[in-house]
Amino acid sequence: MPIDVIVPEAQRKTYENWHFAPAVRHDDLIFVSGVVGQGESAEEEFRHAWESLGGTLAEAGVGYEDIIDTTIYMVDLQKNAAAMAKAKDEFIKEPYPASTWIGITELVIPGARAEIKVVARKLS
Repeated sequence: MPIDVIVPEAQRKTYENWHFAPAVRHDDLIFVSGVVGQGESAEEEFRHAWESLGGTLAEAGVGYEDIIDTTIYMVDLQKNAAAMAKAKDEFIKEPYPASTWIGITELVIPGARAEIKVVARKLS
């Protein structure tokens, strides 16, 4: 049985060029690949990443409220954590999902400060 990939049209080129799905569905779970944002400031970059993530969630038929787990990989974790928390709080409301934040040295996109990966659930 092939996997059920979720590819918003805006991410079609990334899917074809980098050979990974923006998200994959298995039963009622949606595994969203890491999302990197763009912006001059850390807060703008992180907000853009959360907005982009929302597009993939919408394509899967779910929203931010359906996120059950987040993993955030962040360069300069101590320096950027407050900006990420502020941006995240614009999109994630109670009840809050499980969350892990991991400090790293770099990401695949040069200069990127963070990558956000989530698991969401779509109730049948």
